[in-house]
Amino acid sequence: MKVKVFKIRIPEEFLYKDQKMLDDFLEANEIMKVETAFVSEERYWSVILYFEDLKPAKNTVKEPKTVKYSAESETLNMDEEKILDALKLWRSEKAKEQNLPTYFIASNKELVSVAKYKPAKKEELLEIKGFGKHKIENYGEEILEILESI
Repeated sequence: MKVKVFKIRIPEEFLYKDQKMLDDFLEANEIMKVETAFVSEERYWSVILYFEDLKPAKNTVKEPKTVKYSAESETLNMDEEKILDALKLWRSEKAKEQNLPTYFIASNKELVSVAKYKPAKKEELLEIKGFGKHKIENYGEEILEILESI
């Protein structure tokens, strides 16, 4: 088993890059165990991953990257506002339950994109910027349930 340590800095100018690096690593490896700790002196999250390498399939051709949906404006209609409020409440509860910062669950822009796009299936969540396999496996069902209930 191998170990990798990530530093997830809180300021927005670092957050996306740090989280993207973590997401890419999670997709490429078999994670066995996760430990997190907040380093208050320097204000960042330390994420320790225990993992096994996934063996890449030989002679595979990667599909071209598709452009993912991202909400262009944050202007929402009343229904979308209700969805966004419900998603933010869910995200807060989930973050407390997992002892993680809310942005680890989903960023505000990702939640706005979900509220505007209104996916009905997990596959449609993949079409939204910020939603990869890991996030959908962990939270996809709950997000879709929220969308169905509103």
